[in-house]
Amino acid sequence: MGFEGEKKHEKMIKKEVEEEGVMATDFFWSYTDEPHASRRKQILSQYPQIKQLFGPDPWAFFKVSLVVFLQLWTATLLCNADYLKILAIAYFFGSFLNHNLFLAIHELSHNLAFSTPVYNRWLGIFANLPIGVPMSVTFQKYHLEHHRFQGVDGIDMDVPSQTEARLVTNVISKSIWVILQLFFYALRPLFLKPKPPGYWEFINFSVQIALDVAMVYFWGWRSFAYLILSTFVGGGMHPMAGHFISEHYVFNPEQETYSYYGPLNYLTWHVGYHNEHHDFPRIPGSKLHLVKNIAPEYYEGLDSYKSWSQVIYMYIMDHTVGPYSRMKRKVSNSAKKSE
Repeated sequence: MGFEGEKKHEKMIKKEVEEEGVMATDFFWSYTDEPHASRRKQILSQYPQIKQLFGPDPWAFFKVSLVVFLQLWTATLLCNADYLKILAIAYFFGSFLNHNLFLAIHELSHNLAFSTPVYNRWLGIFANLPIGVPMSVTFQKYHLEHHRFQGVDGIDMDVPSQTEARLVTNVISKSIWVILQLFFYALRPLFLKPKPPGYWEFINFSVQIALDVAMVYFWGWRSFAYLILSTFVGGGMHPMAGHFISEHYVFNPEQETYSYYGPLNYLTWHVGYHNEHHDFPRIPGSKLHLVKNIAPEYYEGLDSYKSWSQVIYMYIMDHTVGPYSRMKRKVSNSAKKSE
């Protein structure tokens, strides 16, 4: 099938899904480059002052430290609590802190706390501590590929696998998938595109296990359980976890990245400004709103969200939406060389 035939086939699939109201049986395939690099050039040519926003967030270290110490201190206070109380506090309090740290690690993967990359890596390992499972170093490897090769088949591990897409097809399976989506994010790269661990993964693992062992030794399993539960429930059926779906799941076939302009941005390093973030990954989250203020004509016409909880509800209940609702593109020769 030639290029024009592929585009015609893609349009036919989209039309069938829209008209018949059925779930897609394949991804949305794009035959153009991801939209952010070209939009970045256009915006910078018109608004070169945006470059002044590039660079680290001077408050990042203090924000990360505050959340890490607050979460670890909370865990020690719960050393003798019953598990129902631990679960309740984990869902309504600890989950917000640990998810904040997920997105602190996301910020640090772009070196947005310090100008020296190694300092960002150490701070990422520190931010990882209350999460309970070593992930900051590995996350950076895969996440930067997500930016450089957005939607590229076989490279962007943010896109669900064929196995996920074939199994997750109804309200029940989508609900289970949402609850367990952290596991899918963590395990998907290990099965589809494993990378050999290196020196920094060993450091991340060693520091994290040392903290976990110390937590169990000095305060017991209940304190450690609080940290793990905060991570698990904060990444599942939780308002903040709605950003996993809202960022790139296609509800409008003409758009592959979506922003969220709601109050939870203040707890999530403003990751909701996701079109702005992909356009300018060198700008810290605290300044992304300024991009939209400076160049509003590039963002106000795009679909966006005001509620992450609503996004989760829409994803589960809309029978035309599922793991196949992602934009993919074939790997190009230049992408292969770059990788």
